[in-house]
Amino acid sequence: MLEMSHVDHVGIRISDRERAVAFYELLGFEMIADGGFDAGHPLVMLHPAGININLLGPATAKAGENVLMDEKDKFPGITHIAIKMKSAEDTEAFVKANGIAITGRREFRGTKTIFIRDPDRNVLELVGPGPSVAELIAEHVHSQET
Repeated sequence: MLEMSHVDHVGIRISDRERAVAFYELLGFEMIADGGFDAGHPLVMLHPAGININLLGPATAKAGENVLMDEKDKFPGITHIAIKMKSAEDTEAFVKANGIAITGRREFRGTKTIFIRDPDRNVLELVGPGPSVAELIAEHVHSQET
């Protein structure tokens, strides 16, 4: 087994630098470095919570589409990022107040989750307080086995 400590960063391919940076800045991320975006290197953005995203680009095909989530054929790859939030209610109020569409929602055993998309339709799952999604899914699966 490899000894891991945490996820260091998540890379997200984008097509429009200005729109994507503005979106992630709205969520509280700060640009800390441009590694050479026009040459395909990351824009490094850091949230005060310690979450690090690398915006990569520019995308050269299907700008504004997400082939992993929006197409009938299901391609392999990372489909979304799930971020644990301190308050589901405050998160939803912020999203609505800033005109960000909620594209899905779930509630299970008191844990409220909403889904939003960035300008390139990359999915962010915003998970409210409560048990982790892994714990909730495992509990549900195990309850079906009995």
